[in-house]
This record gives sequence, structure tokens and C-alpha cells, in this order.
Amino acid sequence: MSETPSSHLVTGDDGLARPPWASVDPLLREYYDTEWGMPVRDEHGLFERISLEAFQSGLSWATILRKRPAFRLAFSGFDPDAVAGFGEADVERLLADAGIVRNRAKILATITNAAATVELRNDAGLVDFVWSFQPDSTPTPGPGEPMITQSPESLALSKALRKRGFVFVGPTTMYALMEAIGMVDAHPVGSHRRGSSGVWPAASNTSG
Repeated sequence: MSETPSSHLVTGDDGLARPPWASVDPLLREYYDTEWGMPVRDEHGLFERISLEAFQSGLSWATILRKRPAFRLAFSGFDPDAVAGFGEADVERLLADAGIVRNRAKILATITNAAATVELRNDAGLVDFVWSFQPDSTPTPGPGEPMITQSPESLALSKALRKRGFVFVGPTTMYALMEAIGMVDAHPVGSHRRGSSGVWPAASNTSG
């Protein structure tokens, strides 16, 4: 998820600096402070992030985050084996579930991607496959600079996943995934979360 139009910061009542998107809504603030940008290196977790990023397309991340408990219930905890086995009855069930985003194309994409995730176990596996596209360096967005929305690595990851049968994995969506799981450090310089992932030091160089 990447909703920050620029990298300026807002200091909260707790004295901590955050980007504007994470400064007002308590749910987004909690997500930013505890989860966004932290490494995800398990198959279930990564499949969930890929699925939710696809559902977020055209919507706000706050909408998806509020619906995440319902998504988890509807999609069997994002267990790839279970979701890969969903049939037409499950699709109709999901389309009738007001707790989630009822979009047939995105629902079908999640089932398709579950099957592709299972298939990837015959090779590197989803986690190693995705993380193999980690860039050599990470951006360091300064005050007033526009935020990056895609990169050569996210384009390459998008193409590679599509070749493996994944859908709804465009380069912008994949860059948002890379931000969310800590493959790049998208926290603006000066944010209290910059460098918190352990993947990148707070003073990481730009990727050019």
C-alpha cells in the first residue's frame, strides 16, 4: 500500500513523525507503527499481502484494512491450499459476502494466485521467489519529494509472477507490496519508523 503523495511528515500528539496517510486514522496509524514495512517471510503472510494488494486496486488501503478480518475468514485464513481448491460455489459465496470487496475478477484472481503459489513450491517457493527481486539499495525520500510508485525491480517481479500464472500483479501493485513487506524502506527520512525493518539501515543510500 502506498498512499503518500509526498514524503513530508506530520508530528503526532505522541511526538513521533509519520507521513500524512498514517497520521489521522487510528487504524492506519497502528498499521504504520507496527506492520507496514516489516519483513514478511512466510508463505501464508505473503500470499495474503499479494491478495489484499490486488483487492486494494482502485480503493483506499483503509477500506481493505478494515475489511481484513472478514477477508481472512472468507478466504480460509489465506491458506493457499484451501483457496486453490475454491470452486464456483465459493465464488458465489464470496460475491454475497458484504464483509469483503465483492469483485468477481479480484476474487477469481485470488483463487488463481493461490494455485500459482502452490505450484511455485516445486521451484523456489513464493517467499524466496518474491524476495529474490529485492533491490541492492532503497530510496531515501526527503521532505517534499514525490514518492516512488514503481521501480525496475517491481516491473521485473510483475513480469516474473505473470509468467508463473499470477494475475493482478502489475508493477505498481508489486511496488506497493515491496514497500509493505520491507523489500524497500519507503518510510520518509525523519519518520520514527525509518530503518525499523532490519532489512535496511536508517541511512540507506538511494537506489538512483
